[in-house]
Amino acid sequence: MIELIRTNDAVIISFVESLMRDAGIGCFVADQNMSVLDGSLGILPRRVMVDAAKADAARRILTDAGIANEIRGK
Repeated sequence: MIELIRTNDAVIISFVESLMRDAGIGCFVADQNMSVLDGSLGILPRRVMVDAAKADAARRILTDAGIANEIRGK
């Protein structure tokens, strides 16, 4: 799996998960429980991971959705 996005914004993460689900692309949100370590302040970002074979399709979906600026490792 590769990192698609890294953000503290829960809305963006939820939106990306929804886009991936609708496209049939499996994703995994890493570091969801790291907020316990930062006192639930949201300092530590969460990462949305996708299968490397689906990364190009996932990037296209994010670009089409208007959030290409969130993509890591373009």
